[in-house]
Amino acid sequence: MDKPILYVDFNEMLEENLVLLSQTDIKLDSHGNEVLIFEGKPVTVYMDDINEHGDRDNLIASGVVERNNTGLFPVCKWNCRIDHNGIRRESDID
Repeated sequence: MDKPILYVDFNEMLEENLVLLSQTDIKLDSHGNEVLIFEGKPVTVYMDDINEHGDRDNLIASGVVERNNTGLFPVCKWNCRIDHNGIRRESDID
């Protein structure tokens, strides 16, 4: 089964590789399907973006779900820990 693709705002980075993910245990994926969020779940996260030519070229990253234990933004229950590949443009991914 493929990892769900979930929207995030990469402007809400808590650490270099940690982004806010969800306030609740359910989040809609990129197709509008409900996804159950839990500790350790592998996910792909993305944010809408455009390239220097004005064409859509989303930012995308893979990672795993972590409970938000940072003490920052306590309203957010879940974060995504981004893997070693970091945040990339969708056009740069094979």
